Amino acid sequence: MADIKVQSEITGKVWAIEASIGDALDEEDTIIVLESMKMEIPVVAPSGGTLKEILVKEGDAVAEGQDVAIMEG
Repeated sequence: MADIKVQSEITGKVWAIEASIGDALDEEDTIIVLESMKMEIPVVAPSGGTLKEILVKEGDAVAEGQDVAIMEG
């Protein structure tokens, strides 16, 4: 199975991590919640698969386009 890189669509701060490594996720399931300009923006699974790795931790700053997680699809 191929690895799927999950990227942030905005610049922000990791507010919460909602999924755990090994979780089976459906398309659009929330993996991470980012805070940007006092708004909470979810980073969702682009397709169904298993969460393989989380590349950030709560409190980390992330840039638009940065890889934040890896799924196995």
